[in-house]
Amino acid sequence: MMNIRNLAGVCLLVATTAVFGQDSAQSELNLDLLPGEGWWGGAVTLGGKMPYGVAPIDINLDGDNRGNQYAPLLVSSKGRYVWCEKAFRFVYKENALRVTSPGNTLLHGQAGSSLRDAYRLASKKYFPTDGKMPDRALFATPQYNTWIELMYDQNQRDVLKYAHAIVDNGLPPGVLMIDDNWQEDYGKWSFHPGRFPDPKAMMSELHSMGFKVMVWVCPFVSPDSDVYRALAKQKAFFMDQPGDPAMVKWWNGRSAMLDLSNPAAKTWFTGELMRLQTNFGVDGFKLDAGDTPFYKPQYLAHEKLDPNEHARLFGETGLAFPLNEYRATWKLAGRPLVQRLRDKSHNWGDIEKLIPDMIAAGLMGYTFVCPDMIGGGEFTSFLNESTIDQDLIVRSAQVHALAPMMQFSVAPWRVLDAARLDAVKKAVALRMRFTPRILDLAQASAASGEPILRPLAYVFPEGGYENVKDQFLMGDDLLVAPMTTKGTSRAVLIPPGTWKADDGSEITGPVQRTFDVPLARLLYFGRQNKR
Repeated sequence: MMNIRNLAGVCLLVATTAVFGQDSAQSELNLDLLPGEGWWGGAVTLGGKMPYGVAPIDINLDGDNRGNQYAPLLVSSKGRYVWCEKAFRFVYKENALRVTSPGNTLLHGQAGSSLRDAYRLASKKYFPTDGKMPDRALFATPQYNTWIELMYDQNQRDVLKYAHAIVDNGLPPGVLMIDDNWQEDYGKWSFHPGRFPDPKAMMSELHSMGFKVMVWVCPFVSPDSDVYRALAKQKAFFMDQPGDPAMVKWWNGRSAMLDLSNPAAKTWFTGELMRLQTNFGVDGFKLDAGDTPFYKPQYLAHEKLDPNEHARLFGETGLAFPLNEYRATWKLAGRPLVQRLRDKSHNWGDIEKLIPDMIAAGLMGYTFVCPDMIGGGEFTSFLNESTIDQDLIVRSAQVHALAPMMQFSVAPWRVLDAARLDAVKKAVALRMRFTPRILDLAQASAASGEPILRPLAYVFPEGGYENVKDQFLMGDDLLVAPMTTKGTSRAVLIPPGTWKADDGSEITGPVQRTFDVPLARLLYFGRQNKR
């Protein structure tokens, strides 16, 4: 292996060597870690392990999105970065970083001396923003998803009941997502006539109440249907070895899966979504189940397209629809796609993952991030109502309140007592007060590519804040410190400058302070002497 040393901002190309005399080669990069250097990137669900650099870790991104967004990018607190157009494996061990990608070229550079320097340069070179942002409605008010309340029993009566309850309980209308099983079948993207007797009337009523409406879709088609038979004739599916459509196992059984590298499949799928907009007034789509483990190599028709690239093709579908949401995407940073964190369970351990995972998303270019659903999106957590922790739902709502997006699913008016419901409403009211600022940050992110939600080390590189995982900054000047553990007090690291707290008091940093945080309080601080 040969390393070519780089100058600032110039890529380091890692030459390849043949392995055991074969023609296929492995690109390899070995970097000694600098004193105090930490790295971020790779996969969003690893946010809690970031920054890498102390504990040993061995991660292979090839065909494994770990249930969330991922990207072939690493950025360092010392201004260094690693990028590859294909997936790579990265290993931290004995104070060194080793990155490998068989047959591909790794790019490495020194952008400056800080995390921000590294991210800015990598973003500009490898995933420049297109200047667009998702529909403003996704940021302006809370989102509401019917999953936890209705699960697989999506139906017109209860969708409308849920929407009316939102407004009747004093919450603002926003984007309403009708989740899985509204449709006739997977691939038959029409409202089930038994469960939705008059979908046009339902959509009209929801719109008149002030909601925009999204529906859940996926790249699967159930076999033994007219849609399946028509698409099979066009070879629009991934195929098994005998040449028949492969039956891919996923969480809802076994189905055929669209091969979106086939123009016939892409045209059909996009056409179905546009038909839903035209015929029923649907505003947008939650595009789910594009995880790379479903794209088995034995099913792939084109040698140049690996599972990661097929996941990217599914992600690109959403670019035609400003009102969109994804949970699994590959190499689509800098694009106007909403990236929701994977479903979290209803426990404090998973609440603690929200901030580091959102930080990780932003530092991989997935800046339009939504922190899962308030209280957790893993539906089995809510099957036994006696296990619901009301304090956790309040604190989860507070994490969402000043994040880029805020999404409800479990109905707070159903599971909370009056005092805790009031605390949630207070968090929503706070978000509505900050909506203009959040929209400005989203628009600025669309223009610059920089994260909306940032770790302290991004803005204050000299502060030693690399391992702060329970606070974040919105832009450079709004510090948010929610409670992510059970209790009513917490310590906060205040960065340099003068900061005005939520109660109006002023604090000059850098300093660490402990605050009383009663259940209805969300700690936040606005910088007064802005740079």
